[in-house]
Amino acid sequence: MKKIIARLWRGIRGPMQWRVLWLAHAKFMVGVTGVVRDGQGRVLLLKHRMWPPERPWGLPTGYAVKGEEFPHTIAREVKEETGLDVKAGRLVHLKSGYKLRLEVAYEAVCTGGTLKIDTFEILEAQWFSPDALPDGVQESHRALIHGKPAD
Repeated sequence: MKKIIARLWRGIRGPMQWRVLWLAHAKFMVGVTGVVRDGQGRVLLLKHRMWPPERPWGLPTGYAVKGEEFPHTIAREVKEETGLDVKAGRLVHLKSGYKLRLEVAYEAVCTGGTLKIDTFEILEAQWFSPDALPDGVQESHRALIHGKPAD
């Protein structure tokens, strides 16, 4: 039976194999976060409108769109939410195990742009020293800012 399945599999090479794999495997959203710093080492935090009121502050984050490379996701999300341009750097976090999502985080550096927030999603955007973060920062984001593993 294994030989027959292997022969069939080799016979449907290309797009048909991808379709079969897509149907047979779990589907995930990919949340991408950026630990965005400026030239002074400050970190960009956003006060998110849709997040819990007791924990509204966090790093820029959003979901990757189909076919998008994750470093581009963070650049796009930061641009949409703040008007700032960023360049993603080193991967600092990758976590699976959720039912519907995978989390990815990159270091990023601000390269330009003018701060203008998207008021639909974001209430405020500010630069903070890592040693003087506001109350209400997501704990996982606080860990990323300080270079510790995020749970």
